[in-house]
Amino acid sequence: MPIPEGYIYLDNASSTRTSPEVVKEMLPFFTEIYAVASSQFSHTAGIIASEALEKSRKIIANILHVEPEEVIFTSDATESNNLAIKGFAFANRHKGKHIIVSPVETHSVLQSVKTLQQEGFEVTFLKVDDEGRLDPYSLKNAIRTDTILVSIQWVNQETGTIQPITELANICRESGIVFHTDASWAVGKMEIDLSKIPVDMLTFTGSLINGPKGIAVLIRKKHVLLKKIMDGGFNEFNLRPGVENIPGAVGIAKALELWTDDRRKIIAHLDSILKESLLTIEDSLFNGSKNFRLPGILNISFDRVEGESVILHLDMKKIAVITGSACFSRSLEPSHVLMAMGYTHERAHGSIRYSLSFENTEEEMKKTAEATRDVVERLRKITPIKKE
Repeated sequence: MPIPEGYIYLDNASSTRTSPEVVKEMLPFFTEIYAVASSQFSHTAGIIASEALEKSRKIIANILHVEPEEVIFTSDATESNNLAIKGFAFANRHKGKHIIVSPVETHSVLQSVKTLQQEGFEVTFLKVDDEGRLDPYSLKNAIRTDTILVSIQWVNQETGTIQPITELANICRESGIVFHTDASWAVGKMEIDLSKIPVDMLTFTGSLINGPKGIAVLIRKKHVLLKKIMDGGFNEFNLRPGVENIPGAVGIAKALELWTDDRRKIIAHLDSILKESLLTIEDSLFNGSKNFRLPGILNISFDRVEGESVILHLDMKKIAVITGSACFSRSLEPSHVLMAMGYTHERAHGSIRYSLSFENTEEEMKKTAEATRDVVERLRKITPIKKE
């Protein structure tokens, strides 16, 4: 079933279109250079494959200002986060069993630390304010003598709120604590120089930077000791098993290369147009930080309507967005992010996330705003919920 003509895709914080340039770069590694890199000690085909893998590693290292051997390829951000958090905890439990995270992290981070709690680790969940931001002083106050790891995301997946990563990382460095950040919604979308920010581990994924699915990266600085969490092989510096995904590695490296200020400026411009238009809708509420938000992730609540109803009606109008409530989370619970920010169930259930691409247009922003207004007004006419 093909995507309908004229369909407006605004769910780019879930997955992006793989750029044609990326696909072109990957194709030879499906049909011509298809040996595994670990065969480099056996034959020429393996050597060629290994060279492609290492070239991709160097490209990523140069862009993020780390060493090539600090770039670890994984299958997705979930695996990277699991390896970073569980792998570090299990390798360093003799140093302490206390971990600190925020309550607005992705499920892969939150579930990883909950699993560690069952293994005897203690976890502190810091509070965020009504913009989803952490106060660095709250991290300072939460650190204990047995704290070994802090994991705080760079940009939030639902609101686009940017955390004070430099301050948080510096606090951890001063305390001798390893700092990990899930930067899946930040890498590419903003300049990141890890030679200037003391981040010890960083996660990002190809599917959010117009690269392929099934490939991600964990940056692991040399001084960080990890224990592998899957058995079966010795690839990626003996940190994960399995056949190397060389097409994926080539693709994610090319995708990261293609992200420039031009793309970022386009997204910021489109974000401004859409935000301004949506907030003219009666009883619309902006969710997130006004001053510390990455353009391109826009979260708006519409009073007296359910988010699920809005997204279904917008989909019928050929516009793809998501909600943080039941439909998105596959439960009856509202967004854990918005609830952690202190919002009501009603506000969380009425939230819609619009996430943009540099491939979107001004015309699409105008159509989206008009369609949203129409849907919200129609739903309010039939809702039993009355305006207070």
